Amino acid sequence: MTRSVLLLVTAATVAYCGSQPSAASDSMRDATRDVATRAATDGGQRAGESGSTPPSRMFVGANDTAEIQLNQGRKPYDQIAYARAIRAGRNAMPSWPTGPTALSGAILPHSRIVAYYGNPHSKKMGVLGEYPEQQMLSMLDETVAMWRKADASTPVIPAIHLVTVIAQGSAGSDGKWRRRENSQTIEQAYRWAQSRQGLFFVDIQAGHSTLEQELPLLLKYLERPEVHLGLDPEFYMHHKRTGIRPGVKVGQMMSSDVNYVIDVLDKLVREKNLPPKILVVHRFRFDMLPDAEKIKPTPAVQVVMHMDGWGPAWLKFDSYKDYIVQYPVAFTGFKIFYQNDAKNGDRILTPPEVLRLLPRPLYVQYQ
Repeated sequence: MTRSVLLLVTAATVAYCGSQPSAASDSMRDATRDVATRAATDGGQRAGESGSTPPSRMFVGANDTAEIQLNQGRKPYDQIAYARAIRAGRNAMPSWPTGPTALSGAILPHSRIVAYYGNPHSKKMGVLGEYPEQQMLSMLDETVAMWRKADASTPVIPAIHLVTVIAQGSAGSDGKWRRRENSQTIEQAYRWAQSRQGLFFVDIQAGHSTLEQELPLLLKYLERPEVHLGLDPEFYMHHKRTGIRPGVKVGQMMSSDVNYVIDVLDKLVREKNLPPKILVVHRFRFDMLPDAEKIKPTPAVQVVMHMDGWGPAWLKFDSYKDYIVQYPVAFTGFKIFYQNDAKNGDRILTPPEVLRLLPRPLYVQYQ
């Protein structure tokens, strides 16, 4: 399975311009901290006092052995894969990593994040570029409302997830097969998140570049308390994928790459006195991150392993089971594709259907 993201936009490298937090950053900091504090309801504990993955949030209802049915109209094999995934999650619960105790201000597991993904310059990369700005933001509002209705016990925080370093179909002048988004576009997407009192994610598709080359350029944004990070191994053409053009084969990261990023974010959080950062790592195949069990979250960095494959419901359930549940790290995520998941006339999965998976995904992304 491979995601249908053909990155054939221009390969010209766009240099970063200087960027400073806007005046709204202080109010955004307060809003984010307030949500995290209000949401810390597990056993009456507050962020910084509870472990990073308390079972009461991720595995609520896990002991209910009654068969859970998908919505009417799903195919029989969808139901089989669904039950199999839920059963695998239930079996994983006793040994699920508890992780380090998060620093004060942690968002997970006290809230759920619902994010819109893409890049405004590409209609093929997701909703951020597929729809006009106000229509896209209205759609985000409606989607967040659906999740709040589906799980009233878990506060929902909207998010904008911008692909900020974009893998390319040509090498470019420096031979790195990636484009760096300009600061104007980054700030525009950041303002979208601010307009919804939400979070903002910058995402790296490094191509032939490296995390060591790309991450430092994004630290000026990550210094803001409401800005977090995503990594896409699909377009990391290193290790067994060294020298291959992005998109020809699925790329590969190792735990050492992810742990490097965790270390950088951890240092940033502590030096700047920030609330913990969230690191979303995309995965829909084993070889994208073959030693995921060696990823080491810290009290300052909360890791989400995000199932981001597209296709029929049964395939998404199997991917969640095979690449997220069977290789637990910390928190889990689940992606829904408005177009690709419905290619064969299927309806996209609804919030109640996704919520019955175990562990309960606390990061949900729409592309």
